[in-house]
Parts: sequence; C-alpha cells; structure tokens
Amino acid sequence: MKALLVLLLAQLCSASLVPEREKDPEYWRRQAQETLRNALQLQRLNQNVAKNLILFLGDGMGVSTVTAARILKGQLHGQGEESLLEMDKFPFVALAKTYNTNAQVPDSAGTATAYLCGVKANEGTLGVSAGVTRDRCNTTKGQEVTSILRWAKEAGKAVGIVTTTRVTHATPSAAYAHSANRDWYSDGEMPPDALEGGCKDIARQLVENIPEIEVILGGGRKYMYPKNVSDVEYPHEEKQRGTRLDGRNLVQAWQEAKPRGKVAEYVWHRRGLLALNLTRVDFLLGESLHPRVPWHQLGALGGPLPCPGMVGQLQWPVIFPRQALHEAVELDRAIGLATRLTSTQDTLSVVTADHSHVFTFGGYTPRGNPIFGLAPMQSDVDRKPFTSILYGNGPGYKIVAGERENVSAVDFAHANYQAQSAVPLRQETHGGEDVAVFARGPMAHLLHGVHEQNYIPHAMAYAACIGSNRGHCNTAARPATPLLLPFLGLLLLLC
Repeated sequence: MKALLVLLLAQLCSASLVPEREKDPEYWRRQAQETLRNALQLQRLNQNVAKNLILFLGDGMGVSTVTAARILKGQLHGQGEESLLEMDKFPFVALAKTYNTNAQVPDSAGTATAYLCGVKANEGTLGVSAGVTRDRCNTTKGQEVTSILRWAKEAGKAVGIVTTTRVTHATPSAAYAHSANRDWYSDGEMPPDALEGGCKDIARQLVENIPEIEVILGGGRKYMYPKNVSDVEYPHEEKQRGTRLDGRNLVQAWQEAKPRGKVAEYVWHRRGLLALNLTRVDFLLGESLHPRVPWHQLGALGGPLPCPGMVGQLQWPVIFPRQALHEAVELDRAIGLATRLTSTQDTLSVVTADHSHVFTFGGYTPRGNPIFGLAPMQSDVDRKPFTSILYGNGPGYKIVAGERENVSAVDFAHANYQAQSAVPLRQETHGGEDVAVFARGPMAHLLHGVHEQNYIPHAMAYAACIGSNRGHCNTAARPATPLLLPFLGLLLLLC
C-alpha cells in the first residue's frame, strides 16, 4: 500500500512538471514538421573534401550514458529531458558493432585498433591484426596495421592526440603503437621474453613510430622516465617515480628527434601550457602525472594536465555515475567548442565510443527526477528504495545484515557514491551492445545505418582524401594543409 501511494504521488508530481506548451498537440506537430523540414535539407549532401577531421571518442560512452548525460546537462541548465547534447545536433547517426575478433564483449585495445586502424583485432592487442596473440611478442612481426593518424601524416597533414587518460593507454595508443599487449606502457611492464624478442614498449613507440605528431596532450608521464627518477611534481612519492628499465629519458628523446630549427615544447602543468606562445611552437608534448583526471579537477586553474577542452574519460569512474556523467557533459562541451571553431563545409566531426558499460537507469522515474536520484518506488521484493542509475555488475553489490543495502541510509548524491550492481565484481565490465556514431560535415552521410566499427576510419579517410581510397579525389581542389585532430576521449577510460 505504501509503495502504491509513493507511485501515485510520483505520477501527480510528474503531471505538474509538464510544461504548458507540451499539453497542446500542436506543439508536438510543429516540432515534428520542423524536424521534417530539416531532414529534407539533408538531401543536398555535403560532398566536399574534408580539410579537417576531428574524432571525439568517449571511452565507455554507451547509448544509455548518452541519454543520461543529456538529462544531466539539461538539469545543470534549468532544463531536462528535452535538452540537447552537442552531438545530438549532428545530422547523421549510425551504430557501430564493437565486438573484437575473439571477444563478444570487447576491450578498449581491440576496439581502438578498429576505429583508428580500420581493422578488427583480438582483445588486448594494439595496432596489429588478429594474427597476433595477446602477450606473445613473437606473433607481432609483419602483423602491424597503420592508423588514420599515420595516413594523415603521410599525406602531409598536421595531427594531434588529446586525451584525459594516459597517452599510452589503449584508446589513444592504437594511433601510433603496435603491441601484443596493451599494458606494456614502458619496458618496466614488459616480460623478459618480450624484451628479448625485440618488442618495443608503447611509450617508446610514441616517440619513435611517428616522431612528428604536432600535438600530444595527456597523462602518464612516469612511463617516459628511467626507473626511480623522482617525479617533477611529487618528488617524494615513490609510486610516482619513473618506470623505464632502459635508462632513457623519452621526453628528451622526443625533443631531440625534431628537425633542426623547429621548436618542441614540453609542459607538465596547466600554467606552463597557458604561458606558451603557440604561434612559436611547432611541436607540443604535455603530460600530466595522473593516468586519469576526475571531471571536477579539469577546470582548476593551475591544476594538472589535462585541461578543459580535452576530451573526457567516461569510463574510468564507471562505478561512480556522477563522475561518469559529468565527464560526458565535459566531452560534450569540447564538442561544442570545436563546432564553433570550425565549419561544416570543410570539417568532418565524428563522435563515438569504443564500447559501452553495463550502465542503466530506469524505475519509472517522473519527468524532472534528478538523474542521480531515487526511483519513485520501492522494490516489491525487499521493500527497499533504489536509485534510478544501476549497474549490471561491479563493486556496488553490497549486502548488509543479509539484505541489499538500503540506499536511504547512505549519501547516494555524493560524487564518490558507487551505484548498486546486480553481480559482485571488483571491477565493473564493459557492455557488448552497439555504440552510436554521430557525424557532421563533408561526407558525414557515409556514416549511416549499422556498421562494423572498423568502417569508421575508412569513411573518414575517404572524406579527407587520405589513405588508400583516393580515386575519387580531384587533386587540384584539395586543400594544401588540412588538419587532423583525433581528440581521443579516453576518457573514458579503460579497461
């Protein structure tokens, strides 16, 4: 009876939240007609050559996360379910199948190889074909595959990687590395047989494989320094010391590899980045200590890199829904900024995810219900309340006195609240469903329907007349110096 009363009250509350204009059927008809007119405009396809390519990647940003982030963005601005994310405004939307060649539910390395290199691969492997077995260095030779970043660089374009995770993390590193194991960040993480077999660690490949990447911003600088070298920001913290066994300083190696007369700047702090005169910088490397930066630190003046404008990492706080969704909103803010700085006439922008998570929200919440709030009902089994956001598995599984934890007894609005999960695991897993692909700009219509994930870079390369697919290009009409900026939102992070 009590549960029924709560539900009735929620329904009454919901009715009171309906804007007056939405009670008029003509409001919805006018809205649909306007949408129809806009859709008809898309018959005039934009077939320009893309001067710029921007890939926004929300690590772990499944469709349910996109929906919940939209609601959060609205609530942060006094709106709600009717609000729009910047990616929602992109006219073309597709679905990408994310499975790895040997995995139904994928990992970030195999998926990164797909959406950056155009080839599906085994889970845990980077920038190599499915002929490579994870952990087996001796299967790598001859199986390397190149990325759209390399295709662009070989075509004479400027390229960049910007991420809120470590630069050597699986999501961005498929742009430049070839590895039988995504966790070989430095040679200090590699087994003896891999080192003896001649395989290179990922940080070394960042410096050596494509030495003229114009912009690299991210985290994880300890993999660039010799073992036990103190960190510049935290000199007394042992766990932050360098990890390299070869004794090399890869930041110095990065600077020394640049052509004579070119200016290569390294920064590790946001203040250093803001102090640069970028008109006099040819190459920029910025590395924070932190492998992952929480969303609430991104705006702190003088705080660690990454800084605002970098793409977020939706996945790292996978068990912390408040942090995950704020990361998604930050990613959307970066998308909006890029939209204002570029033109749809010459810039193809693509927003997608590497995979999803077992993130869901439900419970018949009324319109306007706080996205991090409780469902308006109790369980009809254990008679306890529950939050609308839940996970299929993960560390949020808690039993108190033999029963499910009562969320009313905890601060479920806290930034570090771990949402309840159905199955106890130390770490929450990825999800296996398709992810959305949003596209706007030249040739954006090529991203439509349902595709294999590895199709994405091929469509983007076609639009920019780079890579192997250039038979359709009019050389005389091609711009001289297009810019490729794959903003890898590794944010999301890893797993």
